[in-house]
Amino acid sequence: MLRFFFIIVSSLIAFSANAQNYNNSNTRLTISSPDNNVNFRLFQTNNAWTFLKLDTRNGVICHVQYSTDSNQMQYPLNNEPLAEGEDAVPGRFFLYPTENSFNFLLLDQIDGRVWQVQWNQDESKRGIWQIK
Repeated sequence: MLRFFFIIVSSLIAFSANAQNYNNSNTRLTISSPDNNVNFRLFQTNNAWTFLKLDTRNGVICHVQYSTDSNQMQYPLNNEPLAEGEDAVPGRFFLYPTENSFNFLLLDQIDGRVWQVQWNQDESKRGIWQIK
């Protein structure tokens, strides 16, 4: 009986520890429009005041910071479009969170190219880099 009790308690402790790790993850479920033809999407970060705004047509991303006072701002992570002209179609690009709070992966859903996206309030620590 004591052995059975020990197994149950050990299982509950392991389950509890696993649940706590999941809650601290950056891979939050972003609720996005079921419509693939939207031009812009907002992606949640682990920062309570920060979202990433993606132009799904050309891959341009802006850091959007909101607040309850006058500290709202929006600044680009990349100024150069990754698709132009007829190639820039709604829903082409999508962001995926990683376990690193400041990094996301940007996927071109048409040709499979991938970029590492890093947001940060410090300009020298933000940008995007293609993964080849």
